[in-house]
Amino acid sequence: MTLSPARVPVAAPGVRRLTATLYGYSFLDEFVLLYPVYTLLFADTGLSVGQMSSLFVLWSATGVLLEVPSGAWADAVSRRLLLWLGPLLGAAGFALWVFVPSYWAFAAGFVLWGARGAMGSGALEALVYEELERLGAADRYARIMGRAQAAGQIAVMTAMALAGPVFAAYGYPAVGAASVLACLLCAATATRFPEHRGPATAVPDGEGWAASLRSGLGEARRDHSVRGALLLVPAVAAVWGALDEYTPLLARDTGAADATIPYLLVMIWAGVTAGSLLAGPAERLGRRGFAALLTASALALAAGAGAGTPAGLALVAVAFGGFQLATVLADARLQQRIEGTGRATLTSVAGLGTELATITVYGTYAQLASTTAHGTAFALLAVPYLLVALLVAPRR
Repeated sequence: MTLSPARVPVAAPGVRRLTATLYGYSFLDEFVLLYPVYTLLFADTGLSVGQMSSLFVLWSATGVLLEVPSGAWADAVSRRLLLWLGPLLGAAGFALWVFVPSYWAFAAGFVLWGARGAMGSGALEALVYEELERLGAADRYARIMGRAQAAGQIAVMTAMALAGPVFAAYGYPAVGAASVLACLLCAATATRFPEHRGPATAVPDGEGWAASLRSGLGEARRDHSVRGALLLVPAVAAVWGALDEYTPLLARDTGAADATIPYLLVMIWAGVTAGSLLAGPAERLGRRGFAALLTASALALAAGAGAGTPAGLALVAVAFGGFQLATVLADARLQQRIEGTGRATLTSVAGLGTELATITVYGTYAQLASTTAHGTAFALLAVPYLLVALLVAPRR
């Protein structure tokens, strides 16, 4: 009877500090006014479509190369260190883009941006889960991370709304300066994250990056439940994450006016945000419920995209919300199954799998869209989710 009351006063303030820092960090991490206009900056600087594509490949390649090493570094040194260092790299990259625009400045900026993403991936999830576990609140991980992702999605929508008037009034220097400032504030916020690396989670003395990498990969080899949870993350996150890049083209194919398309995209992002916020109530879904979620979302995606009307995009918003919810739940299940010292490493391995699968989806979409309408391509790429649902569903 004495244990529970003694825990509450310690856990409650600790959880509040952690979540307040996390939500602020997530918002500032995505509050980048350059996002909606950086391709315009490239075009106005004189870059061809081929040069822009080479920059996107460089960006993806940087993330792929650094994803796992940065996770192992976070396990060996400090998750908080990577969380405040990453936004500083992003600030440097955005400053290069706006103040010395050229192909090579853009390339350097994408390398810095890719490194920023890799540093946060794995480190953030590992820090949050282990701090919640220390406070006796690990069962709240899915709810808290869902709200954090919702904060980031709200930041994206807010940045999209503000970028237009700021750009119209003051041009690229203003949106660039605002983006750099957001990165600096994000780094400052990251320094407030609590981090307690006790004996159970610290890397053994005398060992470092390589030991963290071996520990994380070794756990995945030994434990089939960890391995299954590791594979589920990219299986859920990659397809819809790649399709999101093509939603403006899907909206235009419905016959919507260009001036209307931003509002349709905000509707889709609102669906994603709703999916994030539902993570708490849905975290008790079993395998059957998770499979049903994927199935219903896949059918909504196929029906909404195949309708070929602006109203059909409401179903696409529902589908994306379902996929976002499934993505949060898949990450939560992975964190629950990891028991060793390589939490950030294994989470980064899942992120690497997502990056590689996303690149594959980009190539597949390019092939499909060259011979079919965008709505048909979206509908066909709903099929992998039905296959994942079959694999996840419990056997009779």
